[in-house]
Amino acid sequence: MSASGGSKAIVAALGANLAIAASKFVAFAFSGSSSMLAEGVHSLADSGNQFLLLIGGKRAQREATPQHPFGYGRERFIYAFLVSIVLFSIGGMFAIYEGYEKIQHPHGLDNWYWPVGVLVFAVIAEGFSFRTAIKESNELRGSMSWAQFIRRAKAPELPVVLLEDFGALIGLVLALGGVGLAVLTGDGIWDGIGTVCIGVLLVSIALVLAAETSSLLLGEAAGPDVIRQIESATVDGETVTGIIHMRTLHLGPEELLVAAKIAVRHDDTAAQVATAINAAEARIRATVPIARVIYLEPDIYSEAEAAKGPDPEATPGGPDRTAGH
Repeated sequence: MSASGGSKAIVAALGANLAIAASKFVAFAFSGSSSMLAEGVHSLADSGNQFLLLIGGKRAQREATPQHPFGYGRERFIYAFLVSIVLFSIGGMFAIYEGYEKIQHPHGLDNWYWPVGVLVFAVIAEGFSFRTAIKESNELRGSMSWAQFIRRAKAPELPVVLLEDFGALIGLVLALGGVGLAVLTGDGIWDGIGTVCIGVLLVSIALVLAAETSSLLLGEAAGPDVIRQIESATVDGETVTGIIHMRTLHLGPEELLVAAKIAVRHDDTAAQVATAINAAEARIRATVPIARVIYLEPDIYSEAEAAKGPDPEATPGGPDRTAGH
């Protein structure tokens, strides 16, 4: 997996979650806290998430085959979607069920210092993991807000880890609140309420991730900035005078397909057109290295055709009929 895939953040999160899961189950065994059980399942699910992301990153590196000529880059989207739907939802629904049972049949906590101590340790470990994810994300985020980064990131691993760690930290605060209130009041119902809140949090994160990763699975175009870079690289004003319409599609986080109909001069020979196409492809690849697959179709731009109105095949918001003269 490339550095942009956030492998360092995934490994950091995996190590933290495995240690935290073990400590939470020990605390549950000594205290009987449903919040600790829910949090233990949560951390175990998060560990499974990281394993899936690592597997997806490895499988995505396979070479293209005749049956899959564009490669396996989308494997990363598939495994990120599995994370959001299966493991997050299982963790969330289990927590809601366990919390409901605790509210229906509350009981006090034994050895309350076990869950409190484990939760403090977990906050520190998750904070380290979250810090690593933030540091890696900042290298790619640029001027985007965090919400924009999660929506627009083409590599799914970092948004998944970011939301996992953020959800884990909020969940730990909820668990600490539930356990603390249960100890202070002597009423175990607060432990159950904290557990339900953890479950609702996990299901909410699952829905956000499902929406984002499903969009990647369906196929997303390049971002506006990348499209503008491709436009500038394609048109040189001499051999390629404009772009009639263009399509882009992410074959994977670091693999982009570019297909465009370009305008060339009407008196160019076939050899000149071929040279112009090759030069345009070279400029695109130099400007946007992730543009791995490029198809350029030459055509003659005419004022009469432009007068008919917008091309229905043009990229929405893109460089519709920018041919020069």
